[in-house]
Amino acid sequence: MELLRTWLGHPEDIYNLLRFKMGGYRAVMPRIDPDSLGLGLRTCYRYLNQTSRSFAAVIQALDGELRHAVCIFYLVLRALDTIEDDMTISLDVKVPMLHEFHSYLYQPDWKYMESKEKDRQVLEDFPTISMEFRNLSKVYQDVISDICHKMGVGMAEFLEKKVDSQREWDKYCHYVAGLVGIGLSRLFSASELEDPIVGQDTELANSMGLFLQKTNIIRDYLEDQLEGREFWPREVWSRYAKKLSDLAKPENIDMAVQCLNELITNALYHVPDVLTYLSRLKNQTVFNFCAIPQVMAIATLAACYNNKQVFRGVVKIRKGQAVTLMMDATNIQAVKAIMYQYVEEIYQKIPSTDPSSNKTQQIITSIRTMSLPDGPMASRHHYSPIYLSCAMLLAALSWQYLSTISKATEEYVQAGEN
Repeated sequence: MELLRTWLGHPEDIYNLLRFKMGGYRAVMPRIDPDSLGLGLRTCYRYLNQTSRSFAAVIQALDGELRHAVCIFYLVLRALDTIEDDMTISLDVKVPMLHEFHSYLYQPDWKYMESKEKDRQVLEDFPTISMEFRNLSKVYQDVISDICHKMGVGMAEFLEKKVDSQREWDKYCHYVAGLVGIGLSRLFSASELEDPIVGQDTELANSMGLFLQKTNIIRDYLEDQLEGREFWPREVWSRYAKKLSDLAKPENIDMAVQCLNELITNALYHVPDVLTYLSRLKNQTVFNFCAIPQVMAIATLAACYNNKQVFRGVVKIRKGQAVTLMMDATNIQAVKAIMYQYVEEIYQKIPSTDPSSNKTQQIITSIRTMSLPDGPMASRHHYSPIYLSCAMLLAALSWQYLSTISKATEEYVQAGEN
């Protein structure tokens, strides 16, 4: 019945979920025919589906040889990340492995059989992944190897180091996400689907990754606390609590929300770079690949802003909301309209007593200016009362059937959210 109540409150979600399920997803996430691939690539795409069905969906939407390069890039970084995450590997073994991991790409027989992590197959069958890496054009190999090297060094640096200052927060996010944005941008340019400037402007590419990573870190406060991880910068949270875990205590909720709002304001400063980056993209599949996670992120921040639930449970955007964003974010004017909508939502929730209120208002003003095009703003979907009434009736009569549809679309929604 919770699903029914959600849809009654947002009847437009029903229409969008049906639209998505009935073929809307094909426009943003078409599938490839595995029979068209060689054995090695088929194996790599199988590992891609096993380690992340969501990333598999969005990667397969890319054009031509870029699709395979990004698939291998993802699997190489997944293997590197699996080494970092495996707590059964001692530091005296792990640190050299992280530093040297990029060199394993050129060692046909290298594999690692001692991992206990769930994604260990990418290490145990690394020879297949590295073989397909070496089958890529050299221009792709050079990008993947370089990013793998830099990320391994960064991961090793933060193994026993907590994030203290906001500068270190940016540095950590650069290593785990900014470098991914830089690497992908260089692959886009190398494929010639995008102009050279996309891969050359590393500052904008880094911001694309930082905006996503900071959003995840902010949203996942409670989950990380429960698993003993801390990624919020001490420089910020120490102004609101003695320990980061204290923010989850009911008596500290007001200070916790102020801390949350300050971090969200920090993340919003990347939005102008995101809009500039997306405005340069020419290829439709690359644009969809880049834009969907960004609009999901701004919607997530709007849901988290000034929201006590971040410290009590999980804050997620609705499935219908997610599929709407995925189908709408197909051009820069639509993305600007979406950004404008959600920063307005944040603006309306800014408490006058919040310590960060002035900074929040300032960055939202900047985003508003960038999001207002010269001509009429790309319209977001609105429905007349008669259509909404019909949708509400449909929800009341068919909620169980639609819940099945909702489950069927879950993997596509996860693709956008990730």
